[in-house]
Amino acid sequence: MFDIDKWQEILATIKKNKMRTFLTGFSVAWGIFMLMILLGAGNGLSNGVSENFMRDAVNAMWLWSGRTSIAHQGLQENREIRFTNADYDILKDLEGIEHTSGRYYIGGNTFSYGSEYGEYTAVTCHPDLKEVESIEILEGRFVNQVDINETRKSVVLGKDIYDALFKEKDAIGEYVRVNNIPFKVVGICKEGGGTRHRNAYIPVSTGQKVFNGSNRLHNFALTINAETLEESQAIEKRVRETLARKHKFDATDESAMGSYNKLEDVIQTMKIFQAIDIFIWIIGIGTLIAGVVGVSNIMLIVVKERTKEIGIRKAIGASPASVIGLILLESVIITTIAGYIGLVLGTGLMEGLNFIVEQQYATSAATNGGNGETLFRNPTVDINIALMATGLLIFAGAIAGYIPAKRAARIKPIVALRDE
Repeated sequence: MFDIDKWQEILATIKKNKMRTFLTGFSVAWGIFMLMILLGAGNGLSNGVSENFMRDAVNAMWLWSGRTSIAHQGLQENREIRFTNADYDILKDLEGIEHTSGRYYIGGNTFSYGSEYGEYTAVTCHPDLKEVESIEILEGRFVNQVDINETRKSVVLGKDIYDALFKEKDAIGEYVRVNNIPFKVVGICKEGGGTRHRNAYIPVSTGQKVFNGSNRLHNFALTINAETLEESQAIEKRVRETLARKHKFDATDESAMGSYNKLEDVIQTMKIFQAIDIFIWIIGIGTLIAGVVGVSNIMLIVVKERTKEIGIRKAIGASPASVIGLILLESVIITTIAGYIGLVLGTGLMEGLNFIVEQQYATSAATNGGNGETLFRNPTVDINIALMATGLLIFAGAIAGYIPAKRAARIKPIVALRDE
């Protein structure tokens, strides 16, 4: 392995056949380079989509009421289903539900502070909405249970509302007027999953009382205790059947009650990306195999060209092992150097692309209230996977070199010396 004469001979052979060595190394380097590009691109797309999902709780579920489309228990179709506070009490204690918030929307409201004013949306809610919709508190706090119990006129402003009304002045403890009714600012927030923060959050009990909502709720935002698709669907079925019994509509009637189960989408999407990852590996490994086959073919040519030389070596006492070692080492050297070059170029390109993507993401976040927009994020390859792929390539290159080396070792000296 550390025989200087052997290394000098291999280097001399490589220098003598520069074009052949270059083409062989290029096929190997291209294989590992393309594998890095494919894996990085797959990771970037998967990370971007996953991040968009994570902006709300992954296990979130939304329910909204509508009109029946199926006659049920003697009741006609086209009945309006109206959720109430009693439904909230049922859902929050239902098995499989973690966080629950009823929501009552008050659209087209004028918010004012001093001489500043604007039209924004007021959302009345329960405290758990913060967890369901991943609302980030920038200052102060979110709506709490004391606000609900005491019907406090508290409000949490979205970042865009705060910027428009307060112009970077302190807002906590100040009063804004919503439809000319004063509400005390208790917090400033960013909405999860959005780049515009134009909602204001008010205790549901206060909103219903002040804005004539009675006990009405427009929809529910929930998180469910499920990890698999089957568990998620079972909880969704339980929720539908529970509310269907209470409001007397068919549980299969999507028009009476609509629902969106985010966990189902997340699981289905991740399955798609798992399939894409498998496809990427198949293509990448196929490219590597093509490179290894190229190395094997070149080694076969090398053996044929050096048949007489091998015969002379064996005639003067060279062992089959030394002949195998010489050819095998040349194969490993070419594969290792070319594989390393492909690895460096592939990972370097992905890191450069990642830098550009992060710069664009930061620019987008700066202009969209801190939430960048992208479907492509962190397109890099795990270093362990990269090293494993390179090691696998070197091992395959050794095998590719061993086959012609074994053939060379079997050549009889007399036959090799006669070969012209």
